Amino acid sequence: MTRKTLFKIFIHMFLITSVFIIAFPVIYAIITSTLSFKEAFQFPPRLVPNKYFVSNLIEAWNRVNMGRLFFNSAFISVVVAVVKIILSLMAAFAYTHFRFPGRGLLFAVCMITQMLPLPVRIVPTYDLMKAFGWIDTYWALTVPFFASTTGILLFRQFFLTVPRDLSDAARVDGAGPIRYFLQILVPISKTNIAALFVIEFIFMWSQYLWPLIVTNSPEMRVVQIGLKMLLASEQQAPEWNVIMAGTVVAMLPPLAILLLLRRSFAQGIAMQSQK
Repeated sequence: MTRKTLFKIFIHMFLITSVFIIAFPVIYAIITSTLSFKEAFQFPPRLVPNKYFVSNLIEAWNRVNMGRLFFNSAFISVVVAVVKIILSLMAAFAYTHFRFPGRGLLFAVCMITQMLPLPVRIVPTYDLMKAFGWIDTYWALTVPFFASTTGILLFRQFFLTVPRDLSDAARVDGAGPIRYFLQILVPISKTNIAALFVIEFIFMWSQYLWPLIVTNSPEMRVVQIGLKMLLASEQQAPEWNVIMAGTVVAMLPPLAILLLLRRSFAQGIAMQSQK
């Protein structure tokens, strides 16, 4: 073998080993979800799947009303992602196609808010939700996440690459700003829209702290809290086989979204990296 061939083999082996190490926790969770209660505590750990996945999933599903939790998480994730995209598109359009006093200062203030994520301002945000009477409602679970500086920056950078002659040609043809925005800018932004939708859907699906604080009733809980509820009390050993069955199923919706929009997601991220 030549030195070049040996180097390629080494690189491939290194990459395969790295992927296996990174994916091993997920693989082990899937294996554990198929075991019985006794096998889940076996030492050394059992690394061969068994036949109990369906029974473990049914137990997890019924114990914490997983269907309702999935609906809540899916509803919140979709609503927040869609509203964020709409508001980000409109804000980016205003920043790039209109001139108004304080435009630069306002955009700088929006960028500064990136340094203040929700956990940092969680107390005043909770007080605001309480003042509105939104505690334990979908309003509290969605509205605080509607604004997205990341989305504004994403679409603003893309709109800046659109030739100015395109808007001039649309104006000559009699298209006003709204028509130009809806019929030209939005359709050519579909890859960026898909990329932002994937990011925001996964981000909202993974939320735990904020839903834990602003929800009180079991009907308003989300799937991440439900997984925590599967843990037994301190007097009982946790049923890791049941917990992992719920965890594996909870990973499926964001995974499905990522696989469904993977091509547009990759293109959107690649376009931003080239700018």
